[in-house]
Amino acid sequence: MYRYDQYDHQMLSDRVKQFRDQTERYLSGKLSEAEYLPLRLQNGLYVQRLAPMLRVAVPYGLLSSNQLRKLAFISNHYDKGYGHLTTRQNIQFNWPAIEDVPDILQDLADVEMHAIQTSGNCIRNTTTDQFAGVSPDEIEDSRPYCELIRQWSSFHPEFAYLPRKFKIAVCGTLTDQAATQVHDIGIYLKAGPENKIGFQILAGGGLGRTPMIGKEIFDFVERRHLLTALEAILRVYNRLGRRDNKYKARIKILVKETGIDQFKNLVVQEWNQIKDGPLTLTEDEITRCKNYFLEANYEELEDHPKILKSELDSNLLFNAWFTQNIRQHKKAGYSIVTICFKQTGSAPGDITDSQLEFVADLADEYSFGEVRITHHQNIVLADVKQSDLPSVWQKLNSKSLSVANLSLLSDVICCPGGDFCALANAKSLPIAESIQRKFSDENFLRDVGELRVNISGCMNACGHHHVGNIGILGVDKKGEEFYQISLGGSSKNKASIGKIIGPAFSEQEIPEIIDKIINIYRASRNKGETFIETYNRIGLEPFKEYVYAKPD
Repeated sequence: MYRYDQYDHQMLSDRVKQFRDQTERYLSGKLSEAEYLPLRLQNGLYVQRLAPMLRVAVPYGLLSSNQLRKLAFISNHYDKGYGHLTTRQNIQFNWPAIEDVPDILQDLADVEMHAIQTSGNCIRNTTTDQFAGVSPDEIEDSRPYCELIRQWSSFHPEFAYLPRKFKIAVCGTLTDQAATQVHDIGIYLKAGPENKIGFQILAGGGLGRTPMIGKEIFDFVERRHLLTALEAILRVYNRLGRRDNKYKARIKILVKETGIDQFKNLVVQEWNQIKDGPLTLTEDEITRCKNYFLEANYEELEDHPKILKSELDSNLLFNAWFTQNIRQHKKAGYSIVTICFKQTGSAPGDITDSQLEFVADLADEYSFGEVRITHHQNIVLADVKQSDLPSVWQKLNSKSLSVANLSLLSDVICCPGGDFCALANAKSLPIAESIQRKFSDENFLRDVGELRVNISGCMNACGHHHVGNIGILGVDKKGEEFYQISLGGSSKNKASIGKIIGPAFSEQEIPEIIDKIINIYRASRNKGETFIETYNRIGLEPFKEYVYAKPD
């Protein structure tokens, strides 16, 4: 993984000193709330419903075990003993005291971490596929390009005050697991002429109040022109994006109102002026970043060793976990392990200080000291020997972390909602728990199969409800919390925005409504069809008719 150089360290050291002085002046009354607001946002510090919240950047979701232990320390010493994994592959702390934040930032800087550009109208944390570098269906490892984007976008003076926040995702695998098409810019690695690797670049995607799928801007961009192509898109947006109305300030609105053809023309005109300029990537620069992500020191192993086969044959619980939570690795004898933090009774994505320490120990023992946070709010051990899988499962089981529900109904994606967020219209965590309690039978979950449920407490869509196969949105109706349901969303290669089925439901009704939706799917599916495949075939009406049918 990328290691900070002397310039990175100096930059973080200066920023911590600067923010410490700003915070001290604010607490002493020398800076007003209005003056302090942009300063704290530049350092990832929000003020939520009950307390401040600090969002920590985790570039492309990659963490070392040493960084995990530092996060555990922060959650234990400055928070209430836990953090929250976000859909941007970051982690946030919901209870730090403002006066402690400079110390937290110093602790983060000590392990090459920070909270810069995790808030505000700037380029946010670049995300990617959680299996980057280890997936057998990978075109090329996307992480070096994410790192190039990170270095280009951090403290970019021209894009420090964009019309609105800006999010970029990069996908290097054939199966999109990075929600690439619903980002302000989505980048797909692609084989071009003479099989050279380049990029297909989309723009204008996004969720929130007006969800949209990104439109293609460049069919193929050579690697050396990656940053100039991104710069051209950002310049057009920065110049023409609306600043008079924050609800219409995202690039998706600019693309829609300008029209995709005219927007592309504007970008190409800008690009032609800069494409061979200082931002053009040299092979040496690309190689420099690739060298931070060299292949791990793998051993030559056989696939499915005897110890694994024996455990699969004799242990039904291990077999279920292996079937659901383990993915194929590009290297024989290794597997990719996903640890689901979606146990009934705990908030989706929450991770305690002891769990952070525990995962760090697992990473050191079994996965070269590294983990990845997924945008589904889970954690991946990317390089586990197949012969070690029984031991990993036993250790996870001892900590109640062996739930075998990856991508199933109970693997709910959920924002913190009204329990924490000042923007939320309704609570989302109790809805997630009620669904998990209703659908706790593992045999039933496996029969239903792959099904993404996403929950957001407001239209900002931090829970990505628009692209959930079943999406749930908290809404306010005359001071009471209700929940709107949409069906048919997907963040994969054939991305789609879910359609609202009708009037909203009360909190108490949601589990039974989900049950009705599942019943229609099970009655209508063809053999082997997933929920989204059945929905795409039969449409919304059968679900809507059954859900709102009046009892006899």
